[in-house]
Amino acid sequence: MRVDQFIPAFHRGDAIGDTALNMRNFFRAQGYISDIYCLNHDQDLEGEARLFGSFPAPAATDAAILHFALPSPLTQGLARLPCKKIIVYHNITPHEFFAPFSREMTNVSRAGRVELASLVSHVDLALADSEFNRQELLKLGFRRAEVFELFIDFAKYQKPSSPFAYDLFRDERTNILFVGRIAPNKKIEDLIRVVFYYKKYISPLVRLIVVGKTSALPKYYESLVRLADEFYLKPEEILFSGHIPDEEMFALYKASDVFLSLSEHEGFCLPLVESMVFDLPIIAYNCTAVPYTLDGSGVLINNKRTDFVAELVDIVKRRKDLREKIIQGQRERLIRFRAARRDEFLLESLSSLAR
Repeated sequence: MRVDQFIPAFHRGDAIGDTALNMRNFFRAQGYISDIYCLNHDQDLEGEARLFGSFPAPAATDAAILHFALPSPLTQGLARLPCKKIIVYHNITPHEFFAPFSREMTNVSRAGRVELASLVSHVDLALADSEFNRQELLKLGFRRAEVFELFIDFAKYQKPSSPFAYDLFRDERTNILFVGRIAPNKKIEDLIRVVFYYKKYISPLVRLIVVGKTSALPKYYESLVRLADEFYLKPEEILFSGHIPDEEMFALYKASDVFLSLSEHEGFCLPLVESMVFDLPIIAYNCTAVPYTLDGSGVLINNKRTDFVAELVDIVKRRKDLREKIIQGQRERLIRFRAARRDEFLLESLSSLAR
C-alpha cells in the first residue's frame, strides 16, 4: 500500500514541511511505500521530495494526503484521484488582514477558502493541527474531522546554539522575543507599542527581537519600520532579524526574557511550543488556536492594552517565583504534547479507511 503526501512548497525548517517529512519517515518505518510530492522545493531537499507531475497513478486501496494551507493545483489533483483522500489543514489567514497591504495575498486567501470548501465532498478524512482548525473544517461541512497536532522533530532543538548570538543579546536589556512571519495578522505593531511604553515608563533598557522573513509583505514591513521611527526606537531597541539559522534562533530563545505574542490569528503557532522547549515564559493574546496550543500553560491575556501588557512583561521578568511557576506549567504542557498518540492515531486512521 502507498501512502503519499502532497505539499505545494517544500521548505526546510518550515513547520508544514517538517511535519510531512516526519510523517513520511514514520510511514516508511511501518512498511508503507511513501513519498512527498510538491510543486517546488528547496534545492537541498531534492532527494527528499518529487515533483507532483511524476506522481504515479494510485490504486483504490492507496492513500493520498494533502497538506492544505494555500490554494494550488494540488487541490484538484487530489480531488480527481481514485484512492483514499486525506487533508491535513494548517489554516488560512483570513483575507481581511491582508487587504490594506497586498491585493495579491488578499486574493490568495480568498481563493484558498474556496478551494478548501471544494474538497468537502471528495475527502474521506480531514485532519487539523488544532481544535480551532478542526472547528473551521466542521463549519465548512467536512463530515469527519479530527485533531492531529504537528509532528515535531524535537531532536533538532538539542543541537548547539550560537554562543556568539547568545553573548551578544544577553546583556542588561529586557529581551522581548517574537518568532513568526512578518504578516498583518501577527500584529507586530502592537509589540512595537508595548516596547515604546516599556522604554518610556518602565526602563530604557529594552529590546524587541522579531525573527521572521521580512520580504513576504514589503508594504506591511515598511509600515512597521515607520512606526518604530515615529516612536524614536533605536536599532538597539528593535531588531528585525529576518530568517536566521537554527543555531542563532535557539540562542535568541535562550537569551530572551519573555516570548510575547499579540497575534490575532493563529492556526497552531509553533513558536509557542519552541518557547516551552527553551523554558522561555510565554505571554500570549487569547485568540484562535493559541489557547489550544498553550493548553493551560503560559500567561493567556484577554486585554491587549499597551500599559497592561508592558507592565506584565516587567513583572514576569522580575519575579523569579512567578517565572518558575510559568516555566513549570509550560514543561508540563510540553510533556502532554509529546505524549500524544500520533503514531497510533495515524495507523488507526489508515486502517479505518481501508475497511
